[in-house]
Amino acid sequence: MLSKASQVFTNADPYRVSDYVNQYVGAHRINLPNKRVAEAKLCHRDFGSLDLCRISYGSSVRVTSSGLNTCYHLQVLLKGSCLWRGYGDEHYFSPGELLLINPDDPADLTYSNDCEKFIVKLPVNVLERVCSDNYWKKPIGGIRFSPRHSLQQLSGFDSLLGLVCGESERVHGPSRLREYFTGIIATKLLELLDSNIEREPYEGDGSPFERVVQFVDDNIKKNISLDQMAAVARMSPRSLYNLFERHACDTPKNYVRKRKLEHIHGFLSDPERKVRSITEVAIDYGFLHLGRFAENYRNAYGELPSDTLRKRLT
Repeated sequence: MLSKASQVFTNADPYRVSDYVNQYVGAHRINLPNKRVAEAKLCHRDFGSLDLCRISYGSSVRVTSSGLNTCYHLQVLLKGSCLWRGYGDEHYFSPGELLLINPDDPADLTYSNDCEKFIVKLPVNVLERVCSDNYWKKPIGGIRFSPRHSLQQLSGFDSLLGLVCGESERVHGPSRLREYFTGIIATKLLELLDSNIEREPYEGDGSPFERVVQFVDDNIKKNISLDQMAAVARMSPRSLYNLFERHACDTPKNYVRKRKLEHIHGFLSDPERKVRSITEVAIDYGFLHLGRFAENYRNAYGELPSDTLRKRLT
């Protein structure tokens, strides 16, 4: 997550690194032992509305903050350990664990000597926009997440973060793609982590199946969850499975994937449509695992996406 191409500091004074973090990543204070070692390192990239940061102070340090105000911090522990204190509790985070700090949460963290973290700074308004786009009800007091999570339990999220870091280090990455990735990260956090958001029922005409089909087509480039489709149909997820079995002889998830693949196939087959890259098209429709996407596409159409694109050019 972020390579040396993004390095801002190496073997630096920890307080210099802290000053930089205060400016770009989030307000905080650090407290080090009397013996300071100039071994702090930091990599940083801004990426659309996000800030991406990989940091290690090179010695034990206590980090405190009264609150982040307008952003969330997603912190993934890469090395070492980090003692977190909050909500009258404390926990030693180990590599692979994820800490989510809400905007009004005070922070009290103690890093080990070898602690290294990857941090994503995510603005409040991005999450609020995702809630509106997905017909989810934003709590009056703001969106709040529980603090402790395991990265292993968040299917594909580590791959998504790696992909975002790679894109952030491209010299001329398109701004539209950057904002698209920002939306995906925000959506995934709201779908995968425990939070206080509520799903609002979708208002529309027609039968339950017709409403869901229309909803899928209207939101074909978004990550469409089972809960969303159940809300649109105004039924439980179990009943939704039965609905799709009767009308489509398929599961809701498979149906959505097939519709996305149909749209992509039509896009790649149309000589009037400009295709920058197959990867960009796949990501635009929510396929983050590109190898799996190619396999699904070949199973559906008997050829790879590159074959479809090549045919229209010959």
